Amino acid sequence: MKKLVFRSILVVLITFFSISCSSDDNDSPSTPDRTSADVEADFQALDLTTGVNDVSLQSVEGRTWNFRLIIPESAGTSERPLILTLHGASGGNPDAHKSTACYTEPGFEAIDPIILSPNGGNNLWTDAVNQQMILSLLFLVNKYQNVNEDRVVVTGYSNGGNGAWFYAEVVQGLFSASIPMVSSYNTYSTAGTPRQINIPLYVIHGENDELFPLAETQEWVEATRSAGTDVTMEVAPGLGHYEPCEYVPYVKNAVEWLQNDVWN
Repeated sequence: MKKLVFRSILVVLITFFSISCSSDDNDSPSTPDRTSADVEADFQALDLTTGVNDVSLQSVEGRTWNFRLIIPESAGTSERPLILTLHGASGGNPDAHKSTACYTEPGFEAIDPIILSPNGGNNLWTDAVNQQMILSLLFLVNKYQNVNEDRVVVTGYSNGGNGAWFYAEVVQGLFSASIPMVSSYNTYSTAGTPRQINIPLYVIHGENDELFPLAETQEWVEATRSAGTDVTMEVAPGLGHYEPCEYVPYVKNAVEWLQNDVWN
């Protein structure tokens, strides 16, 4: 039942974003003869091997989706957790998705997951074009890789952490948990009331964050907790915003939380 729900939701969302992006984004390339079946066939044709794969796909609209997919050897014999990791910044760095060795790979090594790291380009993770890319890639990875669909997690750093909050809140039924890092996400509605998020979160934040003040993030964590969200927050003593690789121990703590509190 979980697999059916997961894939049904993704198909609906992919279709919605394909229509909305192609009709609303005048700057997108035009490839009227390309279909979602073409994208799926291209994914199947990728030469994916155990280890790190840096690959790309062309979307229905002709955009290039660059992403990294890390496949552990254990995926050949057992279903693995899937970690969707969203990089920081939105400045169009063509190699931004290749930073997984900094904190994602060492932080999550205890659960030997499949890791999906897309490149968000010049757009925010909340923009429609990136929503389409992420949901499409999740659908394809879940369909063609040995994923435990009850153990799909979204995480991210800085702008990617904001994205981890966003997808935890707006995409229902796909993720078992979210781990935002050094993020800034307002959990109040426009009416000033706190919003509830329906999946558990483990929020990691540096004590000395220069870009996103700790007090502000703490306030928003407390607000959503008061609305009923299952949220844990860990403050990293002495750490700031611009040292992502130093957060590995805190990611490992979040993995223990996944194993003991979320997946048990």
